[in-house]
Amino acid sequence: MSHSTPDSVDLEELRSLMAVTFELPPEEVTDDAHFAADLGVDSLTALEITTRLEDRYGVVLSDDEFKTITTLLSVRELVRRKLAAA
Repeated sequence: MSHSTPDSVDLEELRSLMAVTFELPPEEVTDDAHFAADLGVDSLTALEITTRLEDRYGVVLSDDEFKTITTLLSVRELVRRKLAAA
């Protein structure tokens, strides 16, 4: 099993993961689209994001970190920080 590194967090892969989770076309998940305000993501779907990130990248997100996930770029930054700290 290969371990993820901060540099292995591909933005397009994340975009695809978010699009599948949100049941939206990938092009709607822009870099800075706000998940709740722009894409209508509810808290249950946001929780699903956390689970998918933990499964894909092997990171564990706290409740406080979970609350910072608002855009695609914020997700990538958070996962990169978690991987760098691991």
